[in-house]
Amino acid sequence: MAIGIIPLVDYAFKKLLGSEHNTRITIHFLNSVLTGQPRITVIRFLNPIRLRQNADGKLCILDILAIDEHGRQLNIEVQILMPAGMAQRLTYYTCRAYVEQMKEGQDYSDLRPSICICVLAGQMFAAPPVLHLDFRLREKSHTLTLTDDLQIHLLQLNHLHVTAETLYDASALERWAWFLCHADQLTSEQIHELFPDEVFTEAAGVLEMIAQSPEELIEYNARLKAQRDDRARLLYAQQQGIEQGREEGREQGREEGRVKGEILLLQKLLMLPVWTDSQFAACTMQELSQISADLQHRLIAGRS
Repeated sequence: MAIGIIPLVDYAFKKLLGSEHNTRITIHFLNSVLTGQPRITVIRFLNPIRLRQNADGKLCILDILAIDEHGRQLNIEVQILMPAGMAQRLTYYTCRAYVEQMKEGQDYSDLRPSICICVLAGQMFAAPPVLHLDFRLREKSHTLTLTDDLQIHLLQLNHLHVTAETLYDASALERWAWFLCHADQLTSEQIHELFPDEVFTEAAGVLEMIAQSPEELIEYNARLKAQRDDRARLLYAQQQGIEQGREEGREQGREEGRVKGEILLLQKLLMLPVWTDSQFAACTMQELSQISADLQHRLIAGRS
């Protein structure tokens, strides 16, 4: 029987990669992402799993926060949908983890890298169509690095091109991406046969424990339902917003009015500043159409 537990549900994701009992799994995952950097052999979780309730009585799932033996601050999270301001959110929390290291009497040279790893069920960038994007502070026109102390790694699962037939020869990171996408559909025996690394059999065991524990299964299903409800609400808002934008354009009787209506509503849905008449007037019709297309792509990115 298939495991049936989706690793991308935040409850399962944190049990898999954020548990003090499964540090070997987490270390393997981190080293597969941070290739070319000092290898991790020891990790300590700064927020081990606590089934805490928030003010609404709902389970509060935190991101995975950890520190390695090199002093690097690590933040691991999963995103099924693409919330507004995602790039700014990732930047904010990466920078905050960096700044909060500084204690009175310390020097700037004591600061250690702050690294964020965000697993996206969809994509943030359609191009380039690659699985792993590694963002650092770079000089725009030359191959100069200001610092590697701030890193944001995106794993865009939409851009995974590995299949079960090519999995054995794939990179460790590609194997992890495939596991996160497909583990729920496989038995633990199939996972053992497909993956050359024993750590994936261990990871399958973690998911099986969730499936076999009534208490954990209740928590998992609650989070699965919450994610599906969020997705349904977002899809409804997308459909309604775009249709209203088209309706406003029809009422104005001109293609320009239609595109302006779409832009205004998409900006509201994305919680962006709404444009003024002067900003619209400064754009050509071609530019307005491109802006509308870009906003629509940004809004529906989490659907894939």
